[in-house]
Amino acid sequence: MHHEIDLADVPRLTRDDGLCAWAAQDGARAWADGTAVAVAAPGLSLRDRLVVHGERDALVPLVRAVFDEIGATYRPLGAPELVRALGDGIDGLAVLGEFAWMERRAGETATATGGGRKDAEWLEPADDAHIAALIDDVFPDSYARPGIPGVLRWAGIRGADGRPAAVAAEAWSAPAMGFLSGVAVDRTARGAGLGRRVCGFLVDAILAERGRVGLMVDDWNAPAERLYRKLGFTYRRLAAAAMTQPG
Repeated sequence: MHHEIDLADVPRLTRDDGLCAWAAQDGARAWADGTAVAVAAPGLSLRDRLVVHGERDALVPLVRAVFDEIGATYRPLGAPELVRALGDGIDGLAVLGEFAWMERRAGETATATGGGRKDAEWLEPADDAHIAALIDDVFPDSYARPGIPGVLRWAGIRGADGRPAAVAAEAWSAPAMGFLSGVAVDRTARGAGLGRRVCGFLVDAILAERGRVGLMVDDWNAPAERLYRKLGFTYRRLAAAAMTQPG
């Protein structure tokens, strides 16, 4: 029988899973049935997300029950085999696609986090217009933008004109899991290591404050994946699903 659990119990019940730790933030709710856990986080990275973990045979009835309680607008997110099982077992739920979750914990080694980041700094609200213009130009699909709820702060490296030439955001972080998003480098500044340096600066800050940091990366973005691996991030597959009709 499923039951609602305290968010403080999520790490124990999920073996300290990083994705579940990210979802278990202010405003979230969680349920378990013993071998499966579902964490519902409204507005997490601009979506109402239902992060799932555990045994798939127990997870399908758990998610059905959670949908009955909170509505089926939440999008399941988790290991591909779990999300596919939900798609097979819940009418109207369709798998949207696969991508990757990457994560790093404090104390883990990296190959690209040495010195050379003195040019990275925290950006100010006066930089927001330039950040937005840079993202519109090179990363128009970015969820993180200045002024979006949940976007906490921006790091950047300025070009010769004083404007941000490379940026990265901390957004939608949980107390025990920070989140990196909105990485963008001006087209004219690529190849100089600015992306590595600004991400390294932000990752170091998040790890010092929260102990872990995660991000999502699309399959087509192999250069970003290589960069994050050099920064010490581990890689695992994810899938997402959504209702295509009332279930």
